[in-house]
Amino acid sequence: AGSLPGSARPGTKRLPQAIVVGVKKGGTRAVLEFIRVHPDVRALGTEPHFFDRNYDRGLEWYRSLMPRTLDSQITVEKTPSYFVTKEAPRRIFSMSRDTKLIVVVRNPVTRAISDYTQTLSKKPDIPTFEGLSFRNRSLGLVDTSWNAIRIGMYAVHLESWLQYFPLSQIHFVSGEKLITDPAGEMGKVQDFLGIKRVITDKHFYFNKTKGFPCLKKSESSGLPRCLGKSKGRTHVQIDPEVIEQLRDFYRPYNIRFYETVGQDFRWE
Repeated sequence: AGSLPGSARPGTKRLPQAIVVGVKKGGTRAVLEFIRVHPDVRALGTEPHFFDRNYDRGLEWYRSLMPRTLDSQITVEKTPSYFVTKEAPRRIFSMSRDTKLIVVVRNPVTRAISDYTQTLSKKPDIPTFEGLSFRNRSLGLVDTSWNAIRIGMYAVHLESWLQYFPLSQIHFVSGEKLITDPAGEMGKVQDFLGIKRVITDKHFYFNKTKGFPCLKKSESSGLPRCLGKSKGRTHVQIDPEVIEQLRDFYRPYNIRFYETVGQDFRWE
């Protein structure tokens, strides 16, 4: 890799060996920010959306976005929409069948509400959460064409990935445990990536205002680092009956997901 004038950083731009492929509003930004504290990891800070929106730009364009790494370091990128993109598994497999995949999941009902809350902050005139969730609420017909609902059907999306990658190459992070036990969840991520457990309890403190853990110091500076203001938003209040109906809807998908991955996320 030829160094550009003025860029004294050693190393080479490599295609990522690990990708955080999902899911939106699951905790992917936290996983990326936490893992990049590790000296053996270099991560792309922005979402390149290569395998869903920019695939026609080619692998060399994709590689050019990556941070420089030494031979001992792993390159990581994250784009949460990959998990629900039909073509993404095949495209990533054709780049490298050895790619390690990280999926951050959380209770699909909470995830949908978080997704809606984010959209509402940008488009205040959208219909109600309830209106978007159901085709017919009195009949309990959930609208699976709405993205916020569809994303949480994890078992369905996972099938596309398992056509190309064995389960051993996919690591599932609990979005809930990422909040209650960040060091424990990140310990498993480090094991999965085959790197030393460097990120431990001493890296985190709990921010009561935001309601989730923050880093005591970030990769780029010695200062504490919390996720941006868009993270930890107060969710919109939703009718408990609506939540109950959605729980019922997701239950069979959740059970199938637990059985497939061999892990109970206790969303019931």
